[in-house]
Amino acid sequence: MARTTIFFGLVLIVLGMVSYVGAAAVSVTALIPAFFGVALALLGLIGQYERYRKHALHLAAVVGLLGCLGTVPGLIGLVDMISGAEVERPRAVVAQSIMGILMAVFVGLSLRSFIGARRARSSSFG
Repeated sequence: MARTTIFFGLVLIVLGMVSYVGAAAVSVTALIPAFFGVALALLGLIGQYERYRKHALHLAAVVGLLGCLGTVPGLIGLVDMISGAEVERPRAVVAQSIMGILMAVFVGLSLRSFIGARRARSSSFG
């Protein structure tokens, strides 16, 4: 799961950089996906060490959950855009929505990994 965490981190960094360039490099908030991406990538790197894996990947899941929850307004804006309504910053809505979907997938994969690890641990003791 550490490599998956690094991958999602790198994808979010790219999303943040593309958003920043798309915003004509005037809005630091366009880099928010990159900030989350750096956090995930670093936690993924730390998670490659067996000694720190559990804590790093659990913290990465929390970062993913916070990132997902933070994008709810963007997801609502995306629904509005799809229904034909005007939104104030369509690029920001799209970037937030992409980040939200990525984070939701990441959290889902994290949960699946944690459940699998717990099952493997409990079956080895049984």
